[in-house]
Amino acid sequence: MATHLDLEEQEQLDQLKHFWAKYGNLITLTLVLALGGFAAWNGWQYWQNRSAVQAAALYDELERAAQARDAERVLRVVTDLQAQHARTLQAAQGGLLAARTLHDAQKPDEARAALQWVVDKGNDDAYQAIARVRLAGLLMDKQAFDEALKVLDAKMPPAMAPLAADRRGDILLAQGQRDAAKTQYQNAYRDMVADAGYRRLIEAKLAALGVVVGDDAATKEKTP
Repeated sequence: MATHLDLEEQEQLDQLKHFWAKYGNLITLTLVLALGGFAAWNGWQYWQNRSAVQAAALYDELERAAQARDAERVLRVVTDLQAQHARTLQAAQGGLLAARTLHDAQKPDEARAALQWVVDKGNDDAYQAIARVRLAGLLMDKQAFDEALKVLDAKMPPAMAPLAADRRGDILLAQGQRDAAKTQYQNAYRDMVADAGYRRLIEAKLAALGVVVGDDAATKEKTP
């Protein structure tokens, strides 16, 4: 009986050896890849969390610098934020905040650069759209009209499309293209949320161009 069991065990052992000789390397490789992937995922999660915490800390510092109207400090902090944590939302938010502060501090070149970074490298469509509209305004101030229009020549989220049309109208009007500007203002008025306060400003622009806005959001030319 013992001999029979010994032979059966030996046969099972031989089968196991044969199986391992045939598939052992593949099993080992699969385990290494699986464990490596798990370790990499944990490492990535750790890096993401660490980056988010550091980005939040830098953004807090940026806000304090902006409140203090310390343009030089704002420029240093936003540069660090965007260089070290480019993929975070704080980097895009920081670009918008820095641009406003730098513009108020009479640093238009730096303000435009901060907005251009958000346009080129921001990872949020809404923030990129806001940056485009603001950048177009700064370029218009510089009388770089063609460049300003080109900045707006991009697909916008629906909520931002009316603001882009309004800004496009401003640029065209500054170039003396009244009819083209009028069309853009009409588009902006039509597509903007009815209870938005900004809609009244567009209505005023249209009125200055001789366009009456009806209650039904339609527009028509004033009759002489």
